[in-house]
Amino acid sequence: MSKPRIFVTGVGIISGIGLDAEENMTMLTEGKHGMANISLFPTALDVPVSEVKLTNEELKDITDTTGTLPRTALLGLHAAQEAMRDADLDGLYMDDIRIGFISATSTGGMDLSENFYTPFRENNLKGKLRNIGLHDCGGISDAIAEALYISECYRAIITTISTACSSAANAIMFGARLIRSGQLDAVVVGGTDALCRFTMNGFNSLQILSKEHCRPFDQNRTGLNLGEGAGYLVLQNEKDLMNDPYCELTGYANVNEAYHQTASSPEGNGPYRSMCEAIMMAGILPEEISYINAHGTGTPSNDLAESVALKRVFGDKIPPFSSVKASIGHTLGAAGGIEAALSALAIRHGVLYPNLNFRTPMEETGLKPIPVFLDDIEVNHVLSNSFGFGGSNTSLLFSKTDVTAPPIYDL
Repeated sequence: MSKPRIFVTGVGIISGIGLDAEENMTMLTEGKHGMANISLFPTALDVPVSEVKLTNEELKDITDTTGTLPRTALLGLHAAQEAMRDADLDGLYMDDIRIGFISATSTGGMDLSENFYTPFRENNLKGKLRNIGLHDCGGISDAIAEALYISECYRAIITTISTACSSAANAIMFGARLIRSGQLDAVVVGGTDALCRFTMNGFNSLQILSKEHCRPFDQNRTGLNLGEGAGYLVLQNEKDLMNDPYCELTGYANVNEAYHQTASSPEGNGPYRSMCEAIMMAGILPEEISYINAHGTGTPSNDLAESVALKRVFGDKIPPFSSVKASIGHTLGAAGGIEAALSALAIRHGVLYPNLNFRTPMEETGLKPIPVFLDDIEVNHVLSNSFGFGGSNTSLLFSKTDVTAPPIYDL
């Protein structure tokens, strides 16, 4: 018996350049970015970030929620709601299928926890305990799944993945494996992360935050710009399709090279293997790939390692590639979800995204990413890379499909 095929039937995105998938596409088309000084909280760091232009109260309004929820949960809920609407996953239909929610994050509810500990450290009788109720990463997933009513579904599977920058890509991969193994019919997968003081100070301590607008793959790159947001997909098997899919998820791989706590190996061994294994799983040749949605953080070591890996996989015939992190920032645990959604949209609309601020190729590899938005392109296969701390490297491969949803008859 052949294993179930896996299709992307819904996408949802919120980022510093848009509140939904359409707004994000429009801003990328126009070559816009979301970089500005941070306004969510006071900080001594003078670095650009890409923050969602809504307060927590405004996020609660558009997600129709009440009570105290971390910003990470609100961002994730908004993007997941969009993905489910896009896939026509309504409550009645959800009762008839086995559905899951696999979510990723690196910050969890840290944005509220920070507000708790400031007064608590001065006086342990102060501080609002409700601000730490959803501190852990799993609490975020539970809160979103409950708001989506997935928690109430029969045999629902809800879990959390936190593997730094590859988190959301690994959530997508795990969700796909649950469908392929026959445990689920549909799954909402992706990730969410909000900006917070801990994250900003942590990356600053690593000395990889750029004081300028980042320049992925440029010889003169000086580091990354942080961002926040969320990106989710709905994955379904063929027999339960309610609408025509964006594309098919044909390949995926995670490789843990464990070279260093935060750095990739100079040879790009992990990225090389994850890309090779995803391509092999899809059953295509490297030269058939139309576009690579690169990890491309803008840090010296990461971009070099990914560039070396690209040359090892593709030789002198590297497909068009770019990093959208100069547009939306590095959204950490959400990055793989946002970029997977953009990969699906690239296939449907025949577009390639700009790698902003690129001027000078790296001396070591000479690679040149796409500098401007391109449309009217035949996009058949997209490789989306997410490479995280600890050597957790994940590649996803999305492919154009001619599969359509069966007609729906009114009885």
